[in-house]
Amino acid sequence: MQPIIKIESLSKKYKDADQYSLNNVSLDINEGQIFGLLGPNGAGKTTLISMLCGLIKPTSGHFTIDGLNYTNHSSKIKKIIGVVPQEYALYPTLTARENLHYFGSMYGLKGAYLKDKVVETLDLLGLLKFADKRIETFSGGMKRRVNLIAGILHNPKVLFLDEPTVGVDVQSKNAIIDYLKVLNQNGTTIIYTSHHLAEAEDFCTNIAILDRGRIYAQGTPSSLIDATTEARNLEEVFISLTGKDFRDGQ
Repeated sequence: MQPIIKIESLSKKYKDADQYSLNNVSLDINEGQIFGLLGPNGAGKTTLISMLCGLIKPTSGHFTIDGLNYTNHSSKIKKIIGVVPQEYALYPTLTARENLHYFGSMYGLKGAYLKDKVVETLDLLGLLKFADKRIETFSGGMKRRVNLIAGILHNPKVLFLDEPTVGVDVQSKNAIIDYLKVLNQNGTTIIYTSHHLAEAEDFCTNIAILDRGRIYAQGTPSSLIDATTEARNLEEVFISLTGKDFRDGQ
């Protein structure tokens, strides 16, 4: 079976940087997986996702998404992917409904379909009664849920999530994870980064652990735990592979 994402020898070195942010990474992600990219600060997770989304160019190597090469088919790829960045990509003075209609229109959605899709997703994530409130009045968890909706209105085949539950309350985190599981069950392949290792252990079907721009291990959460001496959970696997040193400033 052809992987939905195929990454071959992908590297990135930023201008004036001393080291590569991503160094010769090769990785296959199969359709239907919830694939976790885990690693400490400076590991290269966001750089990798940014390249796959077309936000930055690789220094070397290449990748395909759904068989499409980004160099020749960037517009086609953009139609089948969704992106939920770590930072809120919302207009604070607009309402939740106005934000979502704007982002939906950017994906080519319009009319009754867009209107109904916005209402449906706001309702599923417990936000319908706040639909006409300005984003600047929302809590962090509410903003995070609207941020998610903005990235999935067009039913993407592949969804990229960069720290989708960072800084939110337990209720919002559970709502986001439950909704993402439903999306996955309905056919969306998910690529996800997080510092929440217990969450990742429960949520992800497959995982790659990155550090200093390289992949140190990959597999299912249970296989990585079984392969690491005396590890009882994914956090202990993570520490065993990446060490205990602080990564401040990296």
